[in-house]
Amino acid sequence: MPIAEFLAVNLDCANPPELAEFYSKLTGGEVTNSAEEYAAVEIAGGPTLYFQKVADHRPPTWPDSERPQQSHLDFYVDDLETAQAAALEFGAGRPDFQPYPDTSVVLLDPAGHPLCLCLRS
Repeated sequence: MPIAEFLAVNLDCANPPELAEFYSKLTGGEVTNSAEEYAAVEIAGGPTLYFQKVADHRPPTWPDSERPQQSHLDFYVDDLETAQAAALEFGAGRPDFQPYPDTSVVLLDPAGHPLCLCLRS
């Protein structure tokens, strides 16, 4: 029997409400808390995403390791082009370096955290 149940992922950022809105649009999740210091998105069938304000937040410099990503989120999608276009419209950025362009796309959320859209196969 497990001693712990997975609850959530927390991401540091400069603007929690902005990041919650981005991930709500990306996942279809519901923004359940949105304040200057803290925000949350509940994803049906998945973990909750929490966003906490950190003074002087400095985003990772992926793929450069000057400020390593330390973690990133992966999401299944059925169509890479359609999902990428939507994520870019929601405020994501797209770095030039794409290690597996046939099966995934690396994007940066509005706070600069890397995330991967992975083709469901």
